[in-house]
Amino acid sequence: MSVMPPRKRRSYTAEYKIEAAHRVIDSDRTIAEVARELGIDPGMFSVWVKDERRRIAAAGVHGEKPLEAAEQAELLRLRRQVAELEKDNAFLVKASAYFAAMQKNPRGSI
Repeated sequence: MSVMPPRKRRSYTAEYKIEAAHRVIDSDRTIAEVARELGIDPGMFSVWVKDERRRIAAAGVHGEKPLEAAEQAELLRLRRQVAELEKDNAFLVKASAYFAAMQKNPRGSI
């Protein structure tokens, strides 16, 4: 499992919540112990753990199994790749608009 530094922000990604919850679910550690290690509120963290346990139980009822560690790592890698591609696309849209504007206007008129 990857190293998760303590967080001071108040907004957390779904991936962070799930990974943090699994630090309790996949071990014999307590919610209070892991919350202290991560620097987050134990009450808020206990909700994350309960939600993740419910999600795992619901998936089991439907015959689905949770992603394995390798599958989770691949999913995160693909999400990062998509985010990078979205940044590239946004840049290309801006560059395209800039060059289109430059073609409509003679040099030096902008």
